[in-house]
Amino acid sequence: MIRKAIFTTWLISAGLGYAQQSDNVRVNQIGFYPSGAKVGIVVDAKSPDFYLLNVQTKDTAFKGTLKNAGVWEYSAENAFKADFTKFNKPGTYVLGSRGVGESFPFEIKEKAHLALGKGLLRFYYYQRASIDLPEQFAGKVFARKAGHPDNQVYVHASAATEKRPENTVISSPKGWYDAGDYNKYIVNSGISTYTLLALYEHYPKYFDTLNLNIPESGNKTPDILDEILWNVRWMITMQDPDDGGVYHKLTNANFDGSIMPEAANNKRWVVQKSTAATLDFAAVMAMSSRIYKKYNKPFADSCLKAAIYAYQWAKKNPNKLYNQPLMNAKFNPDVQTGAYDDANVTDEFQWAAIELFVATGKSSYFEDANVEYSLRSGFGLPGWQSVNTLGLYTLAFHRSRYPELKEVMDQVKDKLVSMAAEYKEYALSKSQFGVAMGKDKSDFNWGSNSFAANEGMMLMMAYEVTGEGAFLDAAQSNLDYLLGRNGTNYSYVTAFGEKSTRNPHHRPSEADNVEDPVPGMLSGGPNPGQEDGGNCGGKYTSKLPAKSFIDDKCSYASNEVAINWNAPIAYLVFALEANKK
Repeated sequence: MIRKAIFTTWLISAGLGYAQQSDNVRVNQIGFYPSGAKVGIVVDAKSPDFYLLNVQTKDTAFKGTLKNAGVWEYSAENAFKADFTKFNKPGTYVLGSRGVGESFPFEIKEKAHLALGKGLLRFYYYQRASIDLPEQFAGKVFARKAGHPDNQVYVHASAATEKRPENTVISSPKGWYDAGDYNKYIVNSGISTYTLLALYEHYPKYFDTLNLNIPESGNKTPDILDEILWNVRWMITMQDPDDGGVYHKLTNANFDGSIMPEAANNKRWVVQKSTAATLDFAAVMAMSSRIYKKYNKPFADSCLKAAIYAYQWAKKNPNKLYNQPLMNAKFNPDVQTGAYDDANVTDEFQWAAIELFVATGKSSYFEDANVEYSLRSGFGLPGWQSVNTLGLYTLAFHRSRYPELKEVMDQVKDKLVSMAAEYKEYALSKSQFGVAMGKDKSDFNWGSNSFAANEGMMLMMAYEVTGEGAFLDAAQSNLDYLLGRNGTNYSYVTAFGEKSTRNPHHRPSEADNVEDPVPGMLSGGPNPGQEDGGNCGGKYTSKLPAKSFIDDKCSYASNEVAINWNAPIAYLVFALEANKK
């Protein structure tokens, strides 16, 4: 369920004295599965013990001994772990420790994160461009009029060709607004769409019956695929039919202010074709061709054709790199919106080649991918600028289809497991907060919560190929981090958790005159870079990596939302749900 902040102060007698809710007792504010790992953190404990209190009965349900884990460098806090994994009785509880206080409430139950998962996926419905969001699907509070029909979009001078000269008008409707702004970017759509398609591909039976209450609900296609299709169909319109290249983005010249979508009427442009965007497009279209084939074969065939066409363009144009500052100096109007620039597209070539290989079975694509070379060192945690590990995931999932490539497919599996094992070992053996987040100091950066979510996704992939429960526990720990067991005691998903983020940098949430934010949005998370410090008027209170966060709409560096951040946490949540059924 979506929680409201009703538990503000606890004054509960449990034979242990009276206690109050404390930000020094941190726990996943949504809950736990009866059979899963359950760990909380008490900061600066005054007592060696902890307890669970049943919210309904006011009885002490469990007692345990705290373990001093030491000082977590990212928050400079002395962490004491409260492990109550053995306790499995369904109910609503708080975690407490004498002399410190008690946590926000959480539940122990089956399907503990189902409502959260639905909220994370429904975020994409709220991000739809070019369509009304009526009360029937958006709810009375968040219903809104359509914005950005995008049926009259202009070809920017940077994208002009002989057949499509500057100011040519094209139609490019649908798609998801990328983040807190109203623009649509192919590069970021690439990893976001892949992650959601992979979620369906890995757990199809689970999603065949999952209802998201969207306009397409009740047709013969699973709701998650219908939602993804809204964005895939927009991506298709971004390919130049004359040469196969793909425009980098569809955008205003500048960001809109805090206005509703229907009030944002500035001129829109498709800007410069880029190799990165074209390869991301090729990878997503190749993947779409195999997943949508069951539901719409003509559409799937058209996706594959588009993927091949795009790949051919990229092979002919391997160094068309998007460089916004240089572009602005040359063309009018200046385009000042998100750049999503990338100086190295080797990983995009590899990812696209892998997806085309799996979609077509043609060995030439596998040869292009040069997987054996990258297995030695060239894979890492995925991000929009580093995507070839997405191809590794695809090969690992489909490895049994290629007995003739067994040796390299075994290496693919081993590489995935070895990468995930580093996160697992850090979370379960080294981290004072018991999370994979922070294995690398660079985890705390712009969009840090997406690092935590992508680590969780990788851990779940490793669990699926090995069956080792420790990977599952480590993945759960990163979800716990995102939902409250962290340096700020925030649940970073809007409307989920008693202390959840409420003031995201997100135009509709800022402009709709509704106190509550659109639900189900993952905040960017702590970012010691504080690139928005000037905008936020000194509101940051800490530069510690795990505490450098403001729940304020001014904070685009720590509290914006984005489609590529919601996707991996949705994967993580539903992968856990599917494995806990």
